[in-house]
Amino acid sequence: MNTQLEKLKRIAIFLAGISTASIPSMAYADWSILDLGTLGGDHSRALDINDSGQVVGYSYMSDGSHHAFITGSNGIGMTDLGTLGGSYSEASGINDSGQVVGESSNTLGSSHAFITGPNGIGMTDLGTLGGNYSRADDINDSGQTVGYLNTSGGSNHAFITGPNGVGMTDLGTFGGLHSRAFGINNSGQAVGYSYTSDGFFHAFITGPNGVGMTDLGTILGGGYSEASGINDSGQVVGESTHHPLSSFHAFVTGPNGIGMTDLSTLGGSTSYATGINDSGEVVGSAGTATGEWHSFIFSHGGITDLSILAPVVAAGWTNIIVNSINNNGQMVGYGDHNGNSEAFLLSYTPDTVFDPKPIYMPVPEPDTYLMLLAGLGLIGYLAHRKKHGYLIQT
Repeated sequence: MNTQLEKLKRIAIFLAGISTASIPSMAYADWSILDLGTLGGDHSRALDINDSGQVVGYSYMSDGSHHAFITGSNGIGMTDLGTLGGSYSEASGINDSGQVVGESSNTLGSSHAFITGPNGIGMTDLGTLGGNYSRADDINDSGQTVGYLNTSGGSNHAFITGPNGVGMTDLGTFGGLHSRAFGINNSGQAVGYSYTSDGFFHAFITGPNGVGMTDLGTILGGGYSEASGINDSGQVVGESTHHPLSSFHAFVTGPNGIGMTDLSTLGGSTSYATGINDSGEVVGSAGTATGEWHSFIFSHGGITDLSILAPVVAAGWTNIIVNSINNNGQMVGYGDHNGNSEAFLLSYTPDTVFDPKPIYMPVPEPDTYLMLLAGLGLIGYLAHRKKHGYLIQT
């Protein structure tokens, strides 16, 4: 018995030494960041990414206008999607067949939501419900689209369409004037925010195909909340106040919007979440104790500050904002780089080891060797699952 325990201790010490030496380099070395460039102007924004790594957003042109773009797989190449006849367009969502949604100006000077065919081919005007403005913010794999539109009465309401953008249904409000939908999953559950009759706004989730609108409430009874993304199990992310005058904090819920967990900040007073994948990884931005604004990923049980990752800093990126994450851990956004503000693709490999707060493993006390050995076994198991695609999804 004692001999076996001594053997286990020696093995644990050996593994701890290897892990302590190697984990920091692994955590940093397996990250990469790719500059997506522009369409000729001085800056671009990446807003969404699908599971093949096709990225959408908008880029300024050499003439000062800006157009929606789509890239090829893994962010390679940038194609101008054109407009609905006007001077500008922006792409805000993409599904796994490459259908893109967003908004574009038209020949009449109005801005309307649009949808494309697979791989960004063609641009179809989704119209409005009587007003003069609409914008599509997200799309699921059947082509159901959500966003918001100006009604004939002058208020802005969230909407959902049927498959391939056909038909437009007003989702209504919680009694106030305005609502907006930011995200949709493959069941057609939509999320966003709606004003209430008392002047606050709250995050909402709908049932499948946009049926019904449920108030998600706030963190600790705060006055305001907003939902920005949803995954296929119905986990919702966004931001909420703790009381009517407090700062916003990022949150994530359980499946179908149940419960609201505060993700806190990076030492500052404010944070917000912008995207979530099917494994529950959350991206967003947060204030630091020094008053800076950094992007983060909530993954593997903690928050990692993406703005200080060694490859990000070494490549000269500053002020990065992450907007979306796909099922393969690829993230997109924009930041300052080489004097311009440009879109990027930030990735980690399936072998990247996370110990998010901070990225290191401390040397254990002697009586924790056995616990460490069990923990290392768990790390190996998780790495095995990640390699086979079980952990990383949108």
